[in-house]
Amino acid sequence: MLYTSYMKWKVELRPKVKKALVKLPEKVVLLAQLLKHDLSMFGYRPGKQWSNFGKLLGNTYHCHLTNGRPTYVACWELMSKSKREIEVYYVGTHENAPY
Repeated sequence: MLYTSYMKWKVELRPKVKKALVKLPEKVVLLAQLLKHDLSMFGYRPGKQWSNFGKLLGNTYHCHLTNGRPTYVACWELMSKSKREIEVYYVGTHENAPY
């Protein structure tokens, strides 16, 4: 399937997420980058390949980046469907996740 630039979604990382990524394990950072790419290509519902993907409250979603201990998760919010904007507001351990 071909995707053109006008079909992509704009994915922003909150400053807190950018700061947290510097301190996380390399594997988690790479998976977060892959998730960001998938969100930009497929939108706020990136697909079943993401473990435990699900809707939270309102327009927020999450998935597990890794399993085991510790489990790392990512959370994002659909900011505007018409403008195709998504904001990632958390990447970190499951224990500290804001849900």
